[in-house]
Amino acid sequence: MWDSGDCCVIKSPMGKNIIIDGGNNRDYDYGEQVVVPYLLDRKITKIDFLMVSHFDADHCGGLFAVVKNLKVDTIILGKQDCEYENCVEFLKVAKAKNVKVISVQAGDVVKIDKYSQFQILWPDSQNMISENGINNNSILAKFVCRDFRMLFTGDIEEKAEKEILEKYENSNILDCDVLKVAHHGSKSSSIQEILEKITPKIAVIGVGENNYGHPNKDVLERLQNLRK
Repeated sequence: MWDSGDCCVIKSPMGKNIIIDGGNNRDYDYGEQVVVPYLLDRKITKIDFLMVSHFDADHCGGLFAVVKNLKVDTIILGKQDCEYENCVEFLKVAKAKNVKVISVQAGDVVKIDKYSQFQILWPDSQNMISENGINNNSILAKFVCRDFRMLFTGDIEEKAEKEILEKYENSNILDCDVLKVAHHGSKSSSIQEILEKITPKIAVIGVGENNYGHPNKDVLERLQNLRK
């Protein structure tokens, strides 16, 4: 059994419902059996914004059922995603349900309500990464709500992290309170330099019990050392 992936649900101060990614499981429909029941149990029947960081199955797999079974107003995709099979199928479902789809890139801002927004920091349409592009061109989004900031990183890896560091070398925009650790704490991500730039108070790792050995012990050590 393989169990991993990311899924985050946010309710904004003005009651907007947001989902970022949707997890997956190879043995059953994760959306039907986990994500949708979780939402309905909390009386959430409408999703105002649904963000797909990228189209690896362990991030998008559970979202098909959400779009099919619940009212979804707006889907947020990164510029890179249209070429992947999962994206093609997902867009068919979105079109059938008449859901608005927007494509974002670095520099865009998605306003959620009076108090909250997403600042899109990556991908950069002028600097798309070909090396493992599905991961390295993941959406990097900073959720800002009043004075709270959380950074969502998808599955960006070292290649993207170095490009992001260069892009924001003279800015503190990566700084946040909570970090969704990239790529489930994989050894391919979370280099020391970017963690020092982000300086999170809390780091959250999306990982299942049975996976690919995530999180990596060196990544955990780097995160723990930020507290010293």
